[in-house]
Parts: sequence; structure tokens; C-alpha cells
Amino acid sequence: MALVSGPGRGGSLGQQTPGAVPFVVDKHVNYIKSLDTRRDELEYWHTEHLRLNGVYWGLTALHLLGHPETLPREETVDFVLSCQNRDGGFGAAPGHDSHMLYTVSAVQILVTIDALDCLSRHGRGGVEAVAKYIAKLQNTETGAFDGDEWGESDTRFLYGALNALSLMRKLNTVNVERAVAHVQLCMNFDGAYGVSPDAESHSGQVFACVAALSIAGRLDLVNRDRLGSWLSERQLPNGGLNGRPEKLEDVCYSWWVLSSLAMIERLHWVDREKLIGFILQCQDLEMGGLADRPGNMVDVFHTHFAIAGLGLLRHSQVQEIDPR
Repeated sequence: MALVSGPGRGGSLGQQTPGAVPFVVDKHVNYIKSLDTRRDELEYWHTEHLRLNGVYWGLTALHLLGHPETLPREETVDFVLSCQNRDGGFGAAPGHDSHMLYTVSAVQILVTIDALDCLSRHGRGGVEAVAKYIAKLQNTETGAFDGDEWGESDTRFLYGALNALSLMRKLNTVNVERAVAHVQLCMNFDGAYGVSPDAESHSGQVFACVAALSIAGRLDLVNRDRLGSWLSERQLPNGGLNGRPEKLEDVCYSWWVLSSLAMIERLHWVDREKLIGFILQCQDLEMGGLADRPGNMVDVFHTHFAIAGLGLLRHSQVQEIDPR
């Protein structure tokens, strides 16, 4: 799956009224199918460090669009397994070092296509080996998780660890209580969360922290009204959402913000119709795919999160999705 951007662009706001913009499912399916045919482009190789993530984004988007059969199952499994290293973790592509984010994508892909048992092929050690790799990245004193052996810590990695382990039914291999305590240290006065204690609140980190607490069964620790207020303020006059105050709208926050609101039961605190209108305006109606905002080039990352946002909004042409 290539992360090459373009060639199309999202439609410009003002070209059509939001209510008149169709959701072009077939165009988006064909756009995702075409991504792996662009290997002769330099950008294909420049984005190799995101290859496994790209497969997850494309695969999930296709499932949400009701076309789960589009990517060949066995080829998908073979590629995922080719990214696994001896330490049990996964790299972005064959030959790349293991990292939490790629390992999470690998687990999510295999669960989505009901192929988790393939981890037992050729002496790979099954889910136990993957769980052991993830567990070794937890700081046993603070409860935080590193992304890889080099020690960068981030609440994204903590969420990813709990997500993957819960999917493999291996949450018992880490200290969930200490992980929860670390998340609490990352909560700010506005009820939102940052990458680490005392870091700036950001919608992406809010999702990571709230989803981690949801998986751990500790949503009782969230100040729902205060956080809901901060998240609802992310909606701009054009209907789009931003990641933090004074920033531009970006269609990917249709997932990060909405999923968090859904988990704390405050999804109705944003204007649904205006947001749907904004998302639809980000489409390339001729070639498929969605951009971060109207006028910019489409890519699979924003296509995935835009479609996932529509799933949370219960758009009639998109499957519903678990916000975690």
C-alpha cells in the first residue's frame, strides 16, 4: 500500500453546497486499490517507513465502505508476516526495525481479516511473542511505554500497547494499573491530554489517552464535561475540526475528536451536519480519495480517517465503527 499523495485534490469549498456533494464510494474503493500500482514514483519509496500503517489505513477504509474483499487476503497476510522481526515486533516494511506503532498496525490488520493464528507460522511464536515484545517496552516504574528500544515515550505508544494486547487477549502481560496512573498524569487543567505529563493538550493525544482508559475500564477517571467542552471547541465555522486551539481544520480530526466524544458520550456536542458537509467537500469526486482539507492533494491517511469519522457520524454509506 503506497502513501503517495494525489494525483487528485479535494474539492474546493464553495464549488457546491455541502448538501449537494455525493459520497462517491466506488471512487474511493478504486483509489485505494490503485495505490500499490504506483511503485515507480519516488514518493512510494520515500514513504516506505509508513508502509505497514498504510495497509491498515487502506484495509480499514475498505471494510468501512463495505468492500472487505478488495485486498487479497493471503497477500496481505504474507506482507504483514514479512515485516515481523526476531524480537516478535514488526517494522514498517521488511528489513525495518521493530516499533510499537507498526506492531499495533500488524495486529489490527490480522484481527480485521481473521488471521491472528498466522502468527504461529514457521516458529514465529504466536501472539505470545508479540505480547512479550510489547510488554518489554513498558517502564515498570512509571507505567509509560516506549515506542522502541531507543526509549522515546509517548501516550500514543501506551494506547497502542493496550489496544494490541486487548485484541490478542494478553492485557495480563503488562501493568495496566500503572499505565492508567501515567495517563492520569498527562491530563491538563482543561480536561484534555498531552503526549506526556505537563505537555500541551492535543486531540490526537486525547484519543490515545481516553481510548486507553476505555480499554482499561477506567473512563470514570475522565472529566467528561470539561473534556467534552474542549473537544467541541475544536469545530470551526466551516464545520471542520482542528487538533488544538488556533490551528487549521484537518479532516483526520473527524476521527480523533469524534471518537473521544463518542467514548465520553458527548458526540452530540458538535454540529453533525456541518461536519459531514466539510468531510464530503474534502473528496476528489473524479478519482477518489480525501484530502486534509478542500484544495489539497488526497492521500490514504486522510481518506481512512475521514471515512472513519463518517462511520462515527452514522453516515448511511459507511459501516459503524468502534471508537476505540
